[in-house]
Amino acid sequence: MEEDPAEPYLPQPAAEGEAATPGFAETPEDDILGQGLARGVAVIAETVKTLTASSGVYRMMNRRGDALYVGKARNLKRRVTAYTQIGKLPRRLQRMVAETVAMEVVETHTEVEALLLESNLIKRFMPRYNVLLRDDKSFPYILLTDDHAVPQITKHRGAQNREGDYFGPFASAGAVNRTITALERAFLLRSCSDAVYAARTRPCLMYQIKRCSAPCVERISAADYQDLVRQAREFLTGRSQEVQQQLAAAMESAAENLDFESAATYRDRIRALAHIQSHQDINIEGVDNADVIAAHEEGGQICLQVFFFRAGRNYGNRAYFPSHDKSLGIGEVLGAFLAQFYENKPVPKTILVSHRLDEEDLLTEALSMKADRKIEILRPQRGAKRKLIDNALHNAREALARRLAESSSQRRLLEKLAEVFALDGTPERIEIYDNSHIQGSEPYGGMVVAGPEGFVKNAYRKFRIKDPGTAAGDDYAMMREVLTRRFKRALKEDPERSGGTWPDLVLLDGGQGQLNSGREVLADLGLGDLPIAAVAKGPDRDAGRERIFVPGKASFMLQPRDPLLYFIQRLRDEAHRFAIGSHRAGRSKARLRSVLDEVPGIGAKRKKALLLHFGAAKAVARAGLTDLEAVEGISKTVARKIYDHFHREG
Repeated sequence: MEEDPAEPYLPQPAAEGEAATPGFAETPEDDILGQGLARGVAVIAETVKTLTASSGVYRMMNRRGDALYVGKARNLKRRVTAYTQIGKLPRRLQRMVAETVAMEVVETHTEVEALLLESNLIKRFMPRYNVLLRDDKSFPYILLTDDHAVPQITKHRGAQNREGDYFGPFASAGAVNRTITALERAFLLRSCSDAVYAARTRPCLMYQIKRCSAPCVERISAADYQDLVRQAREFLTGRSQEVQQQLAAAMESAAENLDFESAATYRDRIRALAHIQSHQDINIEGVDNADVIAAHEEGGQICLQVFFFRAGRNYGNRAYFPSHDKSLGIGEVLGAFLAQFYENKPVPKTILVSHRLDEEDLLTEALSMKADRKIEILRPQRGAKRKLIDNALHNAREALARRLAESSSQRRLLEKLAEVFALDGTPERIEIYDNSHIQGSEPYGGMVVAGPEGFVKNAYRKFRIKDPGTAAGDDYAMMREVLTRRFKRALKEDPERSGGTWPDLVLLDGGQGQLNSGREVLADLGLGDLPIAAVAKGPDRDAGRERIFVPGKASFMLQPRDPLLYFIQRLRDEAHRFAIGSHRAGRSKARLRSVLDEVPGIGAKRKKALLLHFGAAKAVARAGLTDLEAVEGISKTVARKIYDHFHREG
């Protein structure tokens, strides 16, 4: 979360004859914060009067109601009182106190409960004075289902509500997809959905390319298929050697019996298993179910590299760059990261870390309570586990070096962009807009956001064009609608432009017409001061010949090899990609709409029953009343309603 600029409500310096805030030196910044600190201290002191010595979590909030900081305490009264002693606080916390206008406190039974609640609230409110784990998407798993007579192997992400065995987490969807493909070749398990499985009357392509045993049409017996499922489960739980030995023995037996076709099948399955193992470190001594987390600090930033090991296999790694104050040490950042990282994820038996953690014993107890079993946090100094840490540290160093180089390059490009577009300063947030439709059908607008760290994908927005006054295919009217909706909402949610969600530059994909439309919208909303420009594709839509349009200036082109031109092209292309993706998703959704959706009283279950029975919506529309009544779940009353809908006169 970006830091807000100094807020306008902060008072002016103390008048002549008035005392300055005790323990606080007089500097230009102090002049701005002085009475703000006095007010913040007063708010905190008033809260302290109501506190006890119990454990709990406290939350400091600014005047907009946004959380500034979430903290935990073994003794709430003593901990919160410390914030009133301004002279002992670091500069960062002095600024935080100056912005505090309210506090909320929740008491807990133990400090462990307080730590777990603190992690939950930090992830929920993203307070800017806390260490923040920004990229916290759920990880994909491999699911071997257990809610069907013929188990399915599939990729799964999200809540683990479906019956079956979950294997993971994997660091990326690509790693899961590659592993599932190899497992299909090795164990010939089905990956199709239950609906597709039920509708099969002949083997599909997966059977032809030897990635499924076709249990849907009984090309394999139920008992033999269950044996394949058992082997897959054993392999995924770490008993890979046993499975390979069984397959090798079966291959030799088939060859001895001159059943060379079966022997070749076993050979291919063994090769598929070897392919999985060639991409994963197998049977690492002493590491069965563990996460390896290493931190490296440079240039005021910290990179945390996380490796996942399950059943002795490396399931991949991912780099994280948490937001934190530069004065915090690695131990404090790493401890805060772990608490937030495992707040919504299964905790492995062992966590190997590169540095000593702040409050390590408390964190271990909290994670053990969450997992409902003993958890170990270890900092190995030698042996195979230390080699894993060293490897993770190497990856963290490399990832941080790449990020720092990219950030430096990005910053230079932003500075040059500010110069070309005559901005007041280096832009921290650029919003790029584009539209997509096919002859006016399923029109969508897209907004992407870029800044010093690259594209900010969680800030992207799509707009389904829905104003009846917007003519189909009118690109100018579409742009006007998108910008109007975007900035009307911005004015409502953050009229003072202090929340970090206002752009420093609005960039439109288009020419002078799009620029004029955008300027009209901003002027009508009283936002004529907002910088805006447009980028038009070159003749014959050639990349490298883009023309740039800015208000009050003749359009111009950049040199074909100018790095800034490539940067602008990337911005424009990302907006185009996002808008097209939104349009295609909308078009696909429109195709799925059925005439059955127009029948009152027909929900998803009845619609599915009708389609399974008749095969198509058109067949339902032609069906007689008796045929409709024969469908499972369709009563005579509902059947009559459906029949009348399709056969009414006029």
